[in-house]
Amino acid sequence: MRILYLHQHYSGPQGATATRSHAMATALTRQGHHVTLLCGRYAGAVTGLIGGYNRGQREGLLRGIRLVELDIPYDNAMGLAARAAAFARYAVRASRLALSQRWDLVIASSTPLTVAIPALLAQRMRGTPFLFEIRDPWPELPAALSGLPGPVLAGMGRLADAACRRAGAVIALSEGMAQTALARGAEPGRVHVVPNGCDLELFGPHVAPWRPAEAAPWEALAVYAGAHGRANGLDQLLDAAGLLQARDERRLRLLLVGDGAEKPRLMARAGEMGLANVSFLDPMPKRQLAALLAGCQIGVQCLAPVPEFAEWTAPNKLMDYLAAGLPVVSTLHGRAGRLLAEGPCGIAPPPGDAATVAEGLAASLAWLAGHPAQRAAMGRAARDQAVRRWDRRLQAARFAEIVRLAAARPATETALVPA
Repeated sequence: MRILYLHQHYSGPQGATATRSHAMATALTRQGHHVTLLCGRYAGAVTGLIGGYNRGQREGLLRGIRLVELDIPYDNAMGLAARAAAFARYAVRASRLALSQRWDLVIASSTPLTVAIPALLAQRMRGTPFLFEIRDPWPELPAALSGLPGPVLAGMGRLADAACRRAGAVIALSEGMAQTALARGAEPGRVHVVPNGCDLELFGPHVAPWRPAEAAPWEALAVYAGAHGRANGLDQLLDAAGLLQARDERRLRLLLVGDGAEKPRLMARAGEMGLANVSFLDPMPKRQLAALLAGCQIGVQCLAPVPEFAEWTAPNKLMDYLAAGLPVVSTLHGRAGRLLAEGPCGIAPPPGDAATVAEGLAASLAWLAGHPAQRAAMGRAARDQAVRRWDRRLQAARFAEIVRLAAARPATETALVPA
């Protein structure tokens, strides 16, 4: 099949951000499909393409994928207007490509939700079936964060309704996300859950460990690797670090790796608090991150205290921690809490107000720092769960099968012009 894969935030293995779309596109090419993947310039991503842009794009054949990169920059520190402009520009360019050629299937991977626009246009104008992937449920999560005006959320809701109802298949990363698709009118038989998976070759006990220079030999390292945005709630980690320092807990150092709009403020706050047990590190390529995780003793999963996050999120960093064999301390309950209970391979402190959460995080981190044998047992359980349940190769095979089913289903509405 000739497949157009739309993911604005794509990165190859050399980048510092998620590589799910790379893994899925690679699996499709290995099955003999011809995949064209259209992306933009996402901060932290590395596509592998070199050279300048010609008429706003550059392209090449990399690892069997025809990759087209648009000169549309985007990063998580952008303001709302700049983000919206980047999403709109990508949707326009993607629509042109979707309508200019004959495709057997369009894959629209959200976020941003605007990626559904070219898929819907291609279906309506050329009868091209499409698969809609929900990596984060929009507008449900923005509404929970109260970050967008009501009319914008209403418009996003109508777009999400159309995408869910008209897609040949909907892939959600969690059961909670799948429920949002069903609530928007998706046919139950077309909704599938394909969660984030573990890259067992990149992360694991076979990787040589690396520790930053500021880490003392006696310190257990607890690492948070991910975005530093409002949704991540990283003030909770600083509060916990403050409690640990006040109690003269010297066995643990907290590493915050990544970037985002909140990072300058968080660094300033850590300085004001005098936190000597916190280090901020720049985003790093996945292979370097794998070495860092191999040199750490604890993985930290953190999101803002928004109830909807419990079932509506599927952070890839959790999969990286499990693959690396790290016990995890998480502020998330729901799906993430259930994963950690298996084994067990981590601790999810009780929810509550800011003081309760900070106390729970501090207590959990201190316990793991002071109990190396139990910590190691949890780490082994984490790696075992990664191998048994979350091997990305198995997820990719399932994804490819759903792609085949979606392409075989007729469009729900007659095309306006012949394909």
